[in-house]
Amino acid sequence: MNDPYQKPRTILIVDDNEDDYEALARAFKKVGLYGSVTLCTTGQMALDMLKTQENTELPSLILLDLNMPSLDGFQVLQKLKSDERLKTIPVVIWTTSSNEKDINACYRIGVNAYMQKPVIFDQVVESVKHLKEYWFETVLLPTQGK
Repeated sequence: MNDPYQKPRTILIVDDNEDDYEALARAFKKVGLYGSVTLCTTGQMALDMLKTQENTELPSLILLDLNMPSLDGFQVLQKLKSDERLKTIPVVIWTTSSNEKDINACYRIGVNAYMQKPVIFDQVVESVKHLKEYWFETVLLPTQGK
């Protein structure tokens, strides 16, 4: 069956810490979350890439760190959620911050979920397993360009 909601998994990770990215990539493999994974190490790089992509190439999910130099995660989230073409892409904050003000601010802007980065790799794997189960096995994601 050709179900438009079962499109290939594409994930954009926006994080300036390449060690965190490597841990995520290893955890994706470990839990069987396959598909296209792209890393942007700055918020501006992510926005520039998204602006140039066709609707059919947009990611299924964005994992966004808050604490980045220059254009931080709050600013990126605000730009994503105010752009008609990009605002339906689910965004999950993936950050070290558990600050209540950060959490509340992200939800006010329109984030879809907020997750705190685990420190221990086994916990990263467990978080990615839950992320996979929810975002790619439970919910129906929006189709782009429809």
